[in-house]
Amino acid sequence: METSELFHDAASIDYPILDCDAHVNEPPDTWTARVPAKLRDRAPKVLHRDDGDYWSFDDGASIRPVGLTATAGKSFLDFSPVGGTYATMRPGSFDTKARLADMDVDGMWLQVLYPSVTLFGAKVYGSDPELQLACVRAYNDWLAEFCEGSDGRLIGQAILPTTGVDDMIAETTRCLELGHRGVVISSFPNGGLEPLPEDEPFWALAQETRTPVAVHIGSFLPTIGTAAGAKPPTMDVKQFMGAAGATKSGSQTLPVVSQLLFSGVFEKYTEIDLLLVESNIGWIPTLLEQTDDMFYRYRFFTHGDDMQVTPSRIFHRNFWASFMLDTVGMDLRHRLNVDHLMWSSDYPHTGCDWPNSRITIERNFRGVPKVEVKKMLHDNCKRLYKLDHVPDRVPHL
Repeated sequence: METSELFHDAASIDYPILDCDAHVNEPPDTWTARVPAKLRDRAPKVLHRDDGDYWSFDDGASIRPVGLTATAGKSFLDFSPVGGTYATMRPGSFDTKARLADMDVDGMWLQVLYPSVTLFGAKVYGSDPELQLACVRAYNDWLAEFCEGSDGRLIGQAILPTTGVDDMIAETTRCLELGHRGVVISSFPNGGLEPLPEDEPFWALAQETRTPVAVHIGSFLPTIGTAAGAKPPTMDVKQFMGAAGATKSGSQTLPVVSQLLFSGVFEKYTEIDLLLVESNIGWIPTLLEQTDDMFYRYRFFTHGDDMQVTPSRIFHRNFWASFMLDTVGMDLRHRLNVDHLMWSSDYPHTGCDWPNSRITIERNFRGVPKVEVKKMLHDNCKRLYKLDHVPDRVPHL
């Protein structure tokens, strides 16, 4: 393939498309069937109401409607934050065979999987460490079961607790033994929203095992698991579109990245793979330009003059990022690291265009060199997750 040959249509794709961010909708008995009996009443459960299904956390301490996490195949006209039910959502949300069939229809060879019910992180289960740890293990066990029988086409990302470094390390180790290929954090390893020196053993483990550590939008939020965050967000007003657009433009992820770049973690652990998920990429070059400028100007009075590597270099070396539809990101891709960028579908959430993801791919990548498109649709995901079983070409195409 000539490096100057440009991508124009999905018909030219003769390699497996690897979707690096798709989701499950955890079935209603995910937690009640797996946590110890004494915790069952407080475990997440589905409430069937006249206006749809709702998830209840910690015996009703907070609730969340089923709606925008299960829109695959629906018209935009039918999107609604409430009114969804498990009886009407696509079974591909929670059934392995149905998921593989939906992937075949959409032209996806493999998907890396993230949660829906626990999208905001383990704190959604409650502040009681025993309850949270039991719920974390229940989800990770179910996800391992969901991926079984997929012939390596479903790749699990384990969620990690927010109850401290030791618990995070223990669950990481357990989940790698279960077969999960990466982990998702919703706080720093110490359980808080600021990095601390006590986090180091977790980062050392991530580097030693070369386990990708993901930060998904919706996590690292201060209100999750608190009384202030117990109410469902207001989603039936025009301002919600602005909030959602800001989130998909990096508003939730930017502060986490800014902290991590100056935390010292990546200067000591230079081989960590930190993945930013569903926040898209167009905002990143501006952040890197400005943090580099602050580094040059402010490092002496902020006691950062011992920092030998620029923030942008740390990002290029250690950070990976996924995107869905981001033509601005394509224009700016060379201000990032094209070898660390990966496309995703968001199935079955509102960002997905199932069963027509290939139309979205054509729109997003038209005019980009084919060799770079292959990196973002195939090579980079394959390398990050060490997916040696994935073929370089689709035999029957």
